[in-house]
Amino acid sequence: MSRVATTSDHVFFALTVRKRPTDVCQRLHTLQRPHLQSLSKAFSTSTHDKYDDLATLPSNQPRWKATPIGMVTRGAPNRPVEPENEFVVNEDPEALNRVLIKVLGKYGNLMLSDEAKWLVVTHKSFDHGRRGFNDRLAFLGMLRRGKRIVDLQASLHMIAASATTPEPSAPDQWGREPFKHPVLEGLAGLTVKRKSEAFNKQRMAKLASYYGLDTVLRWKPKQPDKWKESGVEIILTQALYAIVGAISLEKGGEFANRIARERILAPLGFKA
Repeated sequence: MSRVATTSDHVFFALTVRKRPTDVCQRLHTLQRPHLQSLSKAFSTSTHDKYDDLATLPSNQPRWKATPIGMVTRGAPNRPVEPENEFVVNEDPEALNRVLIKVLGKYGNLMLSDEAKWLVVTHKSFDHGRRGFNDRLAFLGMLRRGKRIVDLQASLHMIAASATTPEPSAPDQWGREPFKHPVLEGLAGLTVKRKSEAFNKQRMAKLASYYGLDTVLRWKPKQPDKWKESGVEIILTQALYAIVGAISLEKGGEFANRIARERILAPLGFKA
């Protein structure tokens, strides 16, 4: 039979339980021991020489060229990078301009602003994403235009190609005739399987490499000597979609549709 707790039991419990020291108690404890105070001060104020004065960092540099000052970690340790893990990316604007001319055609280096040029070739693994990255241009929310535009143009091509060469249909065993209408002609050729085969990451990455995007891509592979195992195919595909997305934002949807048809669909075999 359990015993009912009395007032003396509560008093005994309160006296035996030790309370957590308050902030005032901790400060008094430190003041009573000067060596602890100097030790904590040394640890709290010691910073790496590179970040001792953030005002000395270049503040007028564009975001694509340097990490924003507000995103620099003060007192970050400078860990040495192993030679086998060192990975150098392109920082030459002229090299990027040559690739954009190859991707977009004549005057392709003038179609995008400087910020957009570097954004489309920057993956979030580069500099921990502090200089911006191309996820939104290629995949996210309203800015998922790059993939949407290419997907729409491919769908229209598949519908038109199937309408000119309709697939034979098997006779119905009950003698029924399917409903036919000019607007619905060609829908049989628009299938998920055909679209996934046309735009798999291997084909898109091969096209991006043909344009030279792999030479200007800014990313940090997990294994610098094994690009494929680090996912370069997906990153190249994303960069290609991001270029179309950036074009749609800065030059309009009609111009982006033409770029998608001529520079992506045509090389993949979608003939007009």
